[in-house]
Amino acid sequence: MRLALYTFISVVLAATSSGCATLAAADSNALWRIVDGQCVMSMQSSGTPGFCTRVDLQAHYAILKDINGSSQYLLIPTDRVTGIESPQILADDAPPYWSDAWNARTYVQKAVKQELGDEQLGLEINSPYRRSQSQLHIHIDCLRKDVIDVLARYRRDAPGKWHWDTIDGNRYRVMRVASIDGADDPFRVVARDLPNDTTMASQTILVTGAGPSAKSDGWLIVNSSLDLDEGSGSAEPLMDHACKLARKS
Repeated sequence: MRLALYTFISVVLAATSSGCATLAAADSNALWRIVDGQCVMSMQSSGTPGFCTRVDLQAHYAILKDINGSSQYLLIPTDRVTGIESPQILADDAPPYWSDAWNARTYVQKAVKQELGDEQLGLEINSPYRRSQSQLHIHIDCLRKDVIDVLARYRRDAPGKWHWDTIDGNRYRVMRVASIDGADDPFRVVARDLPNDTTMASQTILVTGAGPSAKSDGWLIVNSSLDLDEGSGSAEPLMDHACKLARKS
């Protein structure tokens, strides 16, 4: 039974990060069933995270290794939250999912057996129109080298101002921030100048370090939307799930 469950989970995780045609065939509740029905239950019953890498019940999130790529992880709430379109992410008491995901970047570094600069690592969330799963999940992995080079021009910008750019053929706006908590939580930063909350459903967000040390250099919030001309509902192509920038160990 355990082998069968593991096989099912492997198939599901492979589907969550593959092309749109495969995504459409995936069980949209699979990630939620894995986290709530297996990882959380295992943590509650035995104090171990089960198939997850980490489960923090107090902070309301789990970290799960994605089967796609050697270094990709997912942050998934242990509460039922559909995704970027959910009003729950903007509630006053919403967990700091982005800062928790950022702290989990250490798992990527352990996977590649190398210390990476914060500007080489990224967090990303897709629009519901570019995802298969009906449970919020933030991708955690390396960035493409050419994307790092493009974003380098914004490393010294004054915080709090959007700048438009074309990256990988799509229109994005980029903002440097000094924090990804509180008012600078990327969900809040993106949402606060949109006409209404429903337009969050068309958004995609990527977060990376503005320089080698985000603590001193700040972070970059990279945002696009399906509502834009040449916009995108997924910034995931800007990430590198093969982490080619890591040196060979």
